[in-house]
Amino acid sequence: MRNPSPQVRGVLHRWGNVLPLTESTPRISLGEGDTPLVRSSALERECGLDELWFKLESCNPTGSFKDRGMVVAVAKAMESGARAIMCASTGNTSASAAAYAAHCGLDCFVLVPGGRVAAGKMAQAMAYGSRIIEVEGNFDDALNAARELTAKHPVALVNSVNPFRIQGQKTAAYEICESLGEAPDILAIPVGNAGNITAYWKGFGECAETGRATLHPRMFGFQAAGAAPLVIGKPVAEPETVATAIRIGNPASWAGAIGARDESQGLIEAVTDEEILEAYRLLARKEGLFVEPASAASVAGLLKHGRAGTMRGGRAVAILTGNGLKDPDTAVSQYRPDVTRASATLEGVERALGW
Repeated sequence: MRNPSPQVRGVLHRWGNVLPLTESTPRISLGEGDTPLVRSSALERECGLDELWFKLESCNPTGSFKDRGMVVAVAKAMESGARAIMCASTGNTSASAAAYAAHCGLDCFVLVPGGRVAAGKMAQAMAYGSRIIEVEGNFDDALNAARELTAKHPVALVNSVNPFRIQGQKTAAYEICESLGEAPDILAIPVGNAGNITAYWKGFGECAETGRATLHPRMFGFQAAGAAPLVIGKPVAEPETVATAIRIGNPASWAGAIGARDESQGLIEAVTDEEILEAYRLLARKEGLFVEPASAASVAGLLKHGRAGTMRGGRAVAILTGNGLKDPDTAVSQYRPDVTRASATLEGVERALGW
């Protein structure tokens, strides 16, 4: 008796009808997409909401939302004949690009700001076999170099300036509408290079146009205070924040983010590192969700509004963009282990527990 074929998963298979695919686009997949939507058990009231849901993009194959767009960008690069891809990255993009390159037999070149990438993300890029170039400068310098190199050499650029990345990332909005039966009132999201807020707004617009939703959510974007160019209205030359994934001073999708904010009657605001780290701890201790610091920016912003009394009910979805294991150094610095030594006996453990 033949075993049944496994169900094919992935963004290109699941959402191919809303993506710019052709018969020549290879249907590659690492099983990305279809990430869980989990109801808050502790924080929604403190945020001033009737309902708060978390979209766990940390459950993608490389642990971040980047896989959702990367699979489309890499498939289209292969369709065009590319044998190598390149990206500039603060970490998650490099991990995702390197994974899909390995899966598809492509060379991958990663430009990272020297000494500015979290250990977990760098480990992923190394494990997948990418060629890593440390650039003397910040992310924006690395992206400028990547753009110039890919314009000169036959290598595909797979940063979010690649429109196929936005196309893939918009599918998360489709999943939210499908899961909830409607778009939320508010979509809260961290903002770094600003491709994701642009992509979600595009996805929600398409859902409304095609009858998958009747609402257009207000887009609430949150940047780290030390890397908040969209908030202050000009690039930040030396961005600084513990949230390395959004440590970007001149977002490539600046116009798209501002358009999403204005068209949705939403906002883009800053949250401090202290507020980000508080939300980071609360998500773990109160919700059982271990995320990287940048992911916590969306929840930090909602908590800030809830405590100020400016949020009055409604349903919100907060995007948790990456897994906490991406940044083990921050986890070690924020959590003191509750460890008591005991002998390996019933009595010894009882004494240690105070029972």
